[in-house]
Amino acid sequence: MTFTRDMKRRDFLKTASAATLSALAAGYPRQLQAAETVGEPKIRPTADTVIVLWMAGGMAHTETFDPKRYTPFEKGLKSSAVLSTFPAIDTAVDNIKISEGLEKIGAVLDRGTLIRSYTAADLGFILHSRHQYHWHTGYAPPQTVAAPHIGSVIARTLGPRNEAVPAFINIGQRFDVGEGEELKAFHTAGFLGSEHGPFNLPFPSQAMEAVRPPKGMSPERFRNRQKLFKEMAAKSPIGQHGSDYQKESLIRSLDNAYRLLNSPASKAFDLSLEPKESYEKYNTGRFGLGCLLARRLAEVGARFIEVTTEYVPFEYWDTHDNGHTRLAGLKKMIDSPVAQLVLDLEERGLLDRTLIVLASEFSRDMITEGKPDQRVKDQVEVPDVMTEMKHYGMHRHFTDAGSVLLFGGGVKRGSLYGKTAVERPCKTIENPVVIEDLHATIYHAMGISPKLSYEIEKRPFYVTRDGHGKPITALLRNS
Repeated sequence: MTFTRDMKRRDFLKTASAATLSALAAGYPRQLQAAETVGEPKIRPTADTVIVLWMAGGMAHTETFDPKRYTPFEKGLKSSAVLSTFPAIDTAVDNIKISEGLEKIGAVLDRGTLIRSYTAADLGFILHSRHQYHWHTGYAPPQTVAAPHIGSVIARTLGPRNEAVPAFINIGQRFDVGEGEELKAFHTAGFLGSEHGPFNLPFPSQAMEAVRPPKGMSPERFRNRQKLFKEMAAKSPIGQHGSDYQKESLIRSLDNAYRLLNSPASKAFDLSLEPKESYEKYNTGRFGLGCLLARRLAEVGARFIEVTTEYVPFEYWDTHDNGHTRLAGLKKMIDSPVAQLVLDLEERGLLDRTLIVLASEFSRDMITEGKPDQRVKDQVEVPDVMTEMKHYGMHRHFTDAGSVLLFGGGVKRGSLYGKTAVERPCKTIENPVVIEDLHATIYHAMGISPKLSYEIEKRPFYVTRDGHGKPITALLRNS
């Protein structure tokens, strides 16, 4: 089945639901030997932990990490004349400029690599949840099996760093707003089993509540409830209609949760224990506190952590109007926490073994929807001439370029990769980066071959699309 431009959310949900049912019936996903590693030395990992900082909704590259010619707002300004609505600023790296409002991130760019040439896939009609699905799994929906999130692949392949701490933790995304059901389709371990799925914490400030018994419940009552819940899970429709492996994986996930509640590592979830001065450096809202929680969790042994600005249609980075004003606020939300996360991990000696990836599903442009040579239906009206401030900013979905920021975990320091055109269309013109190669680079840093596969339904499912992902060695030190 192939998506057309007219297929909408209901089609995505229908196929995702079918894949989920398929996952429940799936048996044990046997790990297969990666062909390229047979008889060759094992990949030496440069990272133990991955932290993804997800700019959900479409972060405009020309307004953040790839600034172009700046044009200030004035009534009567032609939309086609605007490339960037913020001026460029200097950074800690002489040949790299980024957008005004990201001064603190700019001050730590000498610790990382900036990619300016991420190109999103052509999926037909642009739907945020579908492109996010593609980014997080490496596969374009729909799939005949429930494709696992990259965090689940890493959790299943490498296991936890600390047995008491969930290997995959997802911070900041609610599933009861906007396209919540669509987002659930990839926030899952799929056929790998429930125990490798995300431990979801939508509100960082309330994370501690997720790792302790309900208020007023005695330890004995809690243990009894845990026992009863496991018995019910074994007899649930999942247990009846799913495979033995999926049932056992669900029960193991319950055991893992109980282990966390009784571990000293659970204190990492309690942000009230953070010194006030440090807390305030991160306190720009849920995303900022999510970065603080990510740092604390990395310290106690989490394997994969994602912190999102949260995807809700027409909010946050989904700037269909009033783009400039909203981006000014978004930059305040991310600038200090991202920079502080880098500095704190460095101070604690953890940055070299922690790979930070800041990314978004695609970029934005005032004029082009999709790619210049592969336009798709416009989803927002942009006037030819601006008459109000709300018209000033990047409104349409642009998939021919995008920025990704990498820190730590073996990546080069103070490095720039890829190039985009100076004038519109500001598309990738040098060293394009596609998702399977970006994933291959992340996996390589973690010591995982991009050709690794799991056998499911008697066929291999590769961790990068059909095993074709290639690590971008130009991003890595000592390569």
